[in-house]
Amino acid sequence: MSAAARTGRVGVGVIGAGVISSQYLENLTTFPDLEVRFIADIDEERARAQAEKFGIAASGSVESLLADADIEIVVNLTIPAVHVEVAEQVLAAGKHVWSEKPFALDRDSGRRLLDAAHAAGLRVATAPDTFLGAGIQSARRFIEAGGIGAPLTALTLMQNPGPEAWHPNPDFLFQEGAGPMFDIGPYYITALVQLFGPVSRVTAAASKAKPFRVIGSGPRAGEQFDVTVPTHVSALYEFEGGQTAQSIFSFDSKLSRTQFEVAGVDATVVVPDPNTFDGDLVVYDGGEETTTVAATGVTTTRGTGVAELAQAIRAGRPERASGENAFHVLDVMVSTIESAQSGQPVEVASTTTVAPALPEDWDPRVGTLSA
Repeated sequence: MSAAARTGRVGVGVIGAGVISSQYLENLTTFPDLEVRFIADIDEERARAQAEKFGIAASGSVESLLADADIEIVVNLTIPAVHVEVAEQVLAAGKHVWSEKPFALDRDSGRRLLDAAHAAGLRVATAPDTFLGAGIQSARRFIEAGGIGAPLTALTLMQNPGPEAWHPNPDFLFQEGAGPMFDIGPYYITALVQLFGPVSRVTAAASKAKPFRVIGSGPRAGEQFDVTVPTHVSALYEFEGGQTAQSIFSFDSKLSRTQFEVAGVDATVVVPDPNTFDGDLVVYDGGEETTTVAATGVTTTRGTGVAELAQAIRAGRPERASGENAFHVLDVMVSTIESAQSGQPVEVASTTTVAPALPEDWDPRVGTLSA
């Protein structure tokens, strides 16, 4: 049966049984519109253990997963370096893809993946789906309802000393496809695009505090590794709608903090951390007291976007965490690094269409598709 003709719950398979899979499976196995049928990994024993833990009927190789005709969406939880390669395999098997971020590591492979999906009539949706949570969705509804007047500017900060002190294998977070720009940037830039629309131009500077770092915990504690990407990035983003945002992404600050604020003509709203799914809004209107606006909406975590994707497939409408949106965010991140390297502004060639905000009462834990 073709994907377009299918009805009822959507079959899901997961490739990658690593640590992050538990966070996904805790949600995916409880969403009534999804049926998680298979988990695959190059380490088939690890896949079997996760299948048993979460009550999934089958596990094994990627080839076996792709051969299951009842799986329509494959959740790609592999390492960033093979996200595109695995996604292309999934598309070739006639299935939709949900990938962990980043969507791709460069424009060429990202565009190739989008083109393959379009040619096959399939979808490549991508994390982060944090923007579907109550925090960012409430901020978006509040701003769109005129809560701060016309939105003008944003300030975002993500600063910490870096993850090597606590992460037992932090090497990859300081190499190609990571660093604070590609590891944390997707959350902030995705949220900015949701609130302001597409980015048109970026001007940036970047630096690297140290050529190497030392692992601070776990069995490799004391081991030194090379740093090959910028560990501090400062950027000015200009948007098609005329707004601007100043952003810092840093693994070089001994002062850990996050901040996301949007200033409008009438007020400024502090938006919850875009790396989370929840959090109330705090509004400053120039008076002596602030106003807290309670967040309303989804509080489920990783995998929420998979449920929204499944409903979009059945309804024949665009999904919110679309590949086109993820490609634009990728283009913005690549443009940021290019601007920092060249010392010149970079025009962002891609654009995207931002889907409408979620209804306040949307809940992936409520079934909408017949069994």
